[in-house]
Amino acid sequence: MLVVTQPDRPGGRGHRPVPPAVKSVAERYGLTVVQPEKIGSDDFRHTLESMNPEFIVVVAYGRILPAGVLRVPRNGCINLHASLLPRHRGAAPIQWAIISGDKKTGVTTMLMDEGLDTGDILLQREVEIRADDNAATLSERLAREGAELLVETLRGVRSGAVKPRPQRGEPSYAPVLTKEDGLIDWSLPALTIYNRVRGLYPWPCAYTFYRGKMLKLLKVEAMEGGGRPGEVVRRGKAELAVAASAGLVRILEIQLAGGKPMDVRAFLQGAGRDIRVGDRFGSLQDN
Repeated sequence: MLVVTQPDRPGGRGHRPVPPAVKSVAERYGLTVVQPEKIGSDDFRHTLESMNPEFIVVVAYGRILPAGVLRVPRNGCINLHASLLPRHRGAAPIQWAIISGDKKTGVTTMLMDEGLDTGDILLQREVEIRADDNAATLSERLAREGAELLVETLRGVRSGAVKPRPQRGEPSYAPVLTKEDGLIDWSLPALTIYNRVRGLYPWPCAYTFYRGKMLKLLKVEAMEGGGRPGEVVRRGKAELAVAASAGLVRILEIQLAGGKPMDVRAFLQGAGRDIRVGDRFGSLQDN
């Protein structure tokens, strides 16, 4: 068996090379690891060919495999994707499923081609998106379901019981998230903001600004009410609610930039003690 993962990248305060988690786990089990800078290189393809693999399995690798690599394994390159394709093709399907307000998502195994998650489907399994899910909790459940589905797929392809079938339906896309995607637009409905907060946790996190300070919103609720978008309309010892275009966003857990996560009571007793009804949250320019 050969494990292929991304090269070590600088990380942490010292910007020293940090190995991918896959590499650390693989080495713990004594598996051979390679980390090609260019997966389209002849050297890398020759390495794969020397293994004469039955399958190449791809999970969250982050790069589209070139045709030369796709042709190497005898039974094809099989990708595990964290959505019910063709919905949410792309790099961040778990996050965008929550952001989009989906009630269900799932995992798909597919036979890879040169497109972006466009290959024929092998197997799929649905997973409910719970009201209290965020991207972290949903990722954990999908990982467990995906591992089981991948084993079932390999066995089924090998035996001939699982056959590829074309994707059907209108595709949607889940592009790479950036830090800028986390800035809350208070002119959106409260339910939309609630979904974004859940989908953007733990990275990049939804955030807003108050008097020039960034506030990360880690957990919120959508509730009924009204006011000018971005305006604080409720403020108690343990309550902080901000108006959206429709409804209110009740903040439950919050984090100052560079600080530790805290519940809203601790925040209002400390760094947020000066917040009053009528104050405004918004972009840095608004503050």
